[in-house]
Amino acid sequence: MSTRVVIDHRLDVRHPEKAHRPDNPIQRKPAWIRVKAPTHPVYHETRELMRSHGLVTVCEEAACPNIGECWSQRHATMMIMGDTCTRACSFCNVRTGQPNALEATEPQRVADAVAKLGLRHVVITSVDRDDLADGGAAHFAAVIRAVREAAPATTIEVLTPDFLRKPGAAEVVVQARPDVFNHNLETVPRLYPSIRPGARYYQSLRLLDSVKRLDPTIFTKSGLMVGLGEGRAEIMQVMDDLRVADVDFLTLGQYLQPTVKHAAVAEFVTPEGFAEYAALARAKGFLLVSATPLTRSSYHADADFAQLKAARETQLAAAAD
Repeated sequence: MSTRVVIDHRLDVRHPEKAHRPDNPIQRKPAWIRVKAPTHPVYHETRELMRSHGLVTVCEEAACPNIGECWSQRHATMMIMGDTCTRACSFCNVRTGQPNALEATEPQRVADAVAKLGLRHVVITSVDRDDLADGGAAHFAAVIRAVREAAPATTIEVLTPDFLRKPGAAEVVVQARPDVFNHNLETVPRLYPSIRPGARYYQSLRLLDSVKRLDPTIFTKSGLMVGLGEGRAEIMQVMDDLRVADVDFLTLGQYLQPTVKHAAVAEFVTPEGFAEYAALARAKGFLLVSATPLTRSSYHADADFAQLKAARETQLAAAAD
């Protein structure tokens, strides 16, 4: 397979911790995951709205391939608590370093943008903030409350960090009553030391399990990347672990390498391979599964939420019969 080397001249700014790593040439993407550059006028309107409110989006910071499609539909995933993460995951394009102090005005600015965009459903995520005593849980709660006030019809999905060594953090977020609590496992346990070294697999599982125990009415959700060298049996085991934690919604998408200093793509999983994973996940009992090469945690999140509610209603009706 041919390769294409991409030199990121911002690497010394965004990822200083990766500068010493050997280069991993970026492989040419197969046809099924190539996307067109965004040109729709609404895309530019959405970008301008984010800029005017001083907001950060994971769509840009994580170099999401779906940004053109989503922003053209006025869907944007807000990334709160700054653009600098205290972790240094080898798959992630978000900058690493010492974050700035939290901005007290951010919850209201996020809420104002949600109202102006007229969102039916909003996804709110964040960088990891290991520097904060609660990992940013109170800030998540403040954003949820502000959105509820400014856009009461909007359903809210949070995609949180793992809150590692932050006792009580999950409770703070759950008490703010998001509609969906998402936390991504990202990969299989064997690959955590190289792919997600600052995290702990079983802490992430415990977080998802604790949310469901604290409030069974909140939908829980998690996502995995494939193509990092994991095995099929390992993916099956993660699915089983998530079902034991009573997670409702599973997303699976293709890992795409941001720069030559990031983890290499071991495999481009075919659409047929994703369809097989989706069928297996549904058989394990997830209420909803989204598994395609371009699936990301917040991709089509509004439509997915509607399906998630319908699936639960069907499940409850069946249990009542």
